[in-house]
Amino acid sequence: MRRTKWLALGMAMAPFAAQAETPDGAGEAMAAASIVVTGTGLALPPGTPAYGSVTIDRDRLEDAASGRIESVLADVAGFQQFRRSDSRASNPSNQGATLRALGGNASSRTLVLLDGVPVADPFFGYIPFSALVPDRLALVRVTRGGGSGAFGAGAVAGTIELASATRDQMPHFGASAFYGSRDATELSASIAPDLGSGYVSLSGRWDRGDGFQTTPRDQRVAATVPAAYDSWSTNVRAVAPIDATSEIQFRGTLFQDNRTLRFAGADSMSQGQDASIRYISRGRWQVDALAYLQARNFSNIVISSTSFRKSLDQRNTPSTGIGGKIELRPPVGADHVLRIGVDSRFATGDMFEDAYNAGIATNPLTARRHAGGDQITSGIFAEDDWTIGNLVLTGGVRADRWSIRNGFYKAVSAAGVVTQDSSYANRSDWAFSGRAGALYHISDAVALRGAAYSGFRLPTLNELYRPFVVFPITTQANAALKPEKLKGVEGGIDLTPASGVQLSATLFYNRLDDAIANVTIAANTRQRQNVNAIVAKGVELTASAQLPADFSLLASYAYSHSKVDAPGMAFDGFAPAQVPRHSASATLAWAPKAGPELSATLRYTAKQYEDDLQSDVLPDALTLDAIARLPIGHGISLVARGENLFDEDVVTRNAGGSIDLGTPRTLWIGVRFGQ
Repeated sequence: MRRTKWLALGMAMAPFAAQAETPDGAGEAMAAASIVVTGTGLALPPGTPAYGSVTIDRDRLEDAASGRIESVLADVAGFQQFRRSDSRASNPSNQGATLRALGGNASSRTLVLLDGVPVADPFFGYIPFSALVPDRLALVRVTRGGGSGAFGAGAVAGTIELASATRDQMPHFGASAFYGSRDATELSASIAPDLGSGYVSLSGRWDRGDGFQTTPRDQRVAATVPAAYDSWSTNVRAVAPIDATSEIQFRGTLFQDNRTLRFAGADSMSQGQDASIRYISRGRWQVDALAYLQARNFSNIVISSTSFRKSLDQRNTPSTGIGGKIELRPPVGADHVLRIGVDSRFATGDMFEDAYNAGIATNPLTARRHAGGDQITSGIFAEDDWTIGNLVLTGGVRADRWSIRNGFYKAVSAAGVVTQDSSYANRSDWAFSGRAGALYHISDAVALRGAAYSGFRLPTLNELYRPFVVFPITTQANAALKPEKLKGVEGGIDLTPASGVQLSATLFYNRLDDAIANVTIAANTRQRQNVNAIVAKGVELTASAQLPADFSLLASYAYSHSKVDAPGMAFDGFAPAQVPRHSASATLAWAPKAGPELSATLRYTAKQYEDDLQSDVLPDALTLDAIARLPIGHGISLVARGENLFDEDVVTRNAGGSIDLGTPRTLWIGVRFGQ
């Protein structure tokens, strides 16, 4: 296994064996045409700010104390995963991303895009955060609230857009090496040579650590082990010009993530092989066309917390995602930016798992299960941004045809006798959604905005067909789940009271009808069900400021009054599971033009509940992270990082008093090179 990791890292450091060849004189002709390759997509439409997006720049991405993208995303108050753990100490299937307090479910209700390509797992709907390395990115834009446009069918809680670093942001060669608490190491390297008139970048990263004890001391037994992790990823991206206004972009990513949680033998593995190709034309008729392929797998072993033997082996969950889009921007005049296009996503996957009798010393096999299905969503969309002096109007519509097909669940006994063989009826329908917004600049210092939107999300194959166990709770699948449907409105104000100071406030109301939740139906048994609605309303505040003496401040706060509307149910009026009412983040940084750099991030999350009945509390938590960088010349810097410096006990799971904890105080020291 370690040979594989070193090979992946070696790939990132290896020089290219061959350079692209061009006919004699072609290089001079291309240079004369002044071709500029950017590696980005099309420019943002002018109406984008009407939806109150938040941008995280590259400097901040490179200053995460944990070195992980999910920690940086927590700068945006209201961002959350299903659990408070990061990608070193959480089951990967828990890592759905959501916004606007629309949680209560591990699948991602937020559309996450990398260079315009959806990255969610085709079967589970989780986000492979360990494969999204912050150093590879130019920026992240987070838009809270339902989305339209390309792939907007999954954006019921918002959209997170990640853009790869461009040529001018990347060193020709870069590397870093860190050593941290509990024998943790983090190694990365990248090379980005010019290739003809384009460029290519190749990068790799390997993380491993013995891990920390997620189990409180008074609950540990002989079988309790730290949350060890071992993950690697490699990424290649190439950008090549076609002519002076168009280019081809290619990206390929390989990753694997191995984790052990709570008990010896409770091992999980996720892996992926992703590829995409994108054509960008910035001519009179602008074009953004892409196609992508995802090949993913997941496995997980469940260990009994009473006998500490294997109770379930989710040994194989292969899935495939295929999709693409074509977006056109015709020349309709300087006052309009019109986008029209089509997109499609196809997902297929299977679950193979074996159940064992953990109460018997021989740990015999009791059943084999196989489940899976297909789903496809194809849509057509149109959006227009109209600039009328200081007023920008924006609006868009989508029509989607969706289908859920070939669903099945089969179980056989250890003797091979079929105990269940269910095939589920194919379903399909049309869904219509849209959004509209307005942005009015009262002056250079004040802008008002408002928006309304709708959207929908299909249940994932995981929600439809795969039951799971987190002892002592069994959660059943539900093949009859309906799509979730969102309606929302918001209004806000953006202020620029002084140079370098930006303030923003947003009031919102969102209603998610037919929300999919894990509903308690018996003692220690839950089922995924559509509840009537989740209603979320609240306020979001953001601030950024360039302060005197090279200081800067970023701050964010979200108050979310979210409740479940479920007439006649025991949890009617309760907060959705895993949703805090308050969350806040603030980063103070000192970054002079030359010399050392320092930054510290303070985060607060209010209490939340583990379950739908609010019987198990996850207490509030306050954490402090910090990073210091000291340049020593020739592109080399010494870096010190500290996570959870208060050593706060962050409770990430509480199932009837069985508790898991998040990352304790973790210290890192390392070196970074870029030239």
